[in-house]
Amino acid sequence: MKNDSENSWTVPTDVESIRLDAFVRRCLPHLSLREAQRAIGERGFWINDRAGKKGDRLVGGDRLRFRGARHWLAPAPIPRADLGIVIRYEDESILALDKPAGIATHGFSGRETASLANFLAAARPALRGVGASRWEPGLVNRLDRGTSGLVLAAKDQASFEEMRAQSRDGLIKKKYWALVWGKTAEAGVIGLPLMHDARDRKKMAPLATTKPTKRRPKSWRASTRFQRRGYAQGFSLLEVEIERGITHQIRVHLEVSGHPLAGDPLYGASRSEPFDLPRQFLHASGLEFRHPKNGRKIVIESPLPEELREVLDRLRIKL
Repeated sequence: MKNDSENSWTVPTDVESIRLDAFVRRCLPHLSLREAQRAIGERGFWINDRAGKKGDRLVGGDRLRFRGARHWLAPAPIPRADLGIVIRYEDESILALDKPAGIATHGFSGRETASLANFLAAARPALRGVGASRWEPGLVNRLDRGTSGLVLAAKDQASFEEMRAQSRDGLIKKKYWALVWGKTAEAGVIGLPLMHDARDRKKMAPLATTKPTKRRPKSWRASTRFQRRGYAQGFSLLEVEIERGITHQIRVHLEVSGHPLAGDPLYGASRSEPFDLPRQFLHASGLEFRHPKNGRKIVIESPLPEELREVLDRLRIKL
């Protein structure tokens, strides 16, 4: 293909037929097929001066022009420094960021402009190229959009690989504060394996509660330990600890145990909590691990955000 400019390409003359979405991916290889199709659906690509559709066929000599939103052209997170992100710890190899609730850890295209990845692209541009994906510069762990707290990033590839190995082996201790419905046991361990919910791909589900199928679904081992630190007015404050960390692990395990998180829009939506929380009450408060270079123990803590502290004050529960 010939790149006529930043925003236009000519199909090579030896191409007899190619789908528009496939050619867009050749032009912009950082886009997934789904993202390319979404950009086409937004009338972002024009073939010989007409808006293209994903199934259109192009032949040699056709000219493709991009007229869509500029974020589709971004091959990496767009730098943004004004997100109010606090760095809780930093040295030559790693840093820990305190993610507010309401922003994502990262996106999957330039469409996301307000994530930790966008902040890192602005604050620590040297992390570009570190990690498993161009959209996750150095990021070792993730938090749901509605969860606040500590996220770890590595500043070089060797440190990243070491920290990911620690994470896979359950050697990174992750502590959380969680407020749940009902009075829980004083302490407990929830060890149900988790899988994607077959009825709703946005959710996870415990393997034990799914209907048996001919093909065993992929699942992940998960263990959630908790201790009750307070109880008042029908709510328990839990100190939770996990090691590996599967998507939605704490949220699913607590919901299955009969004690969903206060304010959880996905796993506790059937309950109308009285606090008007715009998020779930889940905060990643602590990380403990071995330094990737010198092996010394690192302990990092994050204070409870003000909106969650106010809820505890209303319940008269003390940390």
